[in-house]
Amino acid sequence: MTDYLVAMEAAWLVRDVDNIDDAIGVAVSEAGKRLNDQDKSYVEVNVGATGCPACGEPFDSAYVAAGTALVGLVLEIDVFNADGQQHAERIAKSEVGGALRDVPLSVVETIELDGDEEQAAS
Repeated sequence: MTDYLVAMEAAWLVRDVDNIDDAIGVAVSEAGKRLNDQDKSYVEVNVGATGCPACGEPFDSAYVAAGTALVGLVLEIDVFNADGQQHAERIAKSEVGGALRDVPLSVVETIELDGDEEQAAS
């Protein structure tokens, strides 16, 4: 049995916003509230990053048009005692997906944690 850190990307829709900063704040807040309401406060919520097609520099994954925003969130969860990487990813999607119904999720990275990383995080 192995422990993993699973990072997932979520597409979050925010209505009635005027700018990117407001959209990001609302998306992170709403996602955090829905996770906390389901006792999933251990899931870390952050705004995602997208590489600029021209220069490659990362910028916040958010786009506003006509008062509606699409914000890319990164959700990270530690999965303990999984039988393997795919098992950890299924557990993570089930845990987070259950709290965030109707929110598209995709796994973007899975990192196997060793004993040193777990102790450093404690």
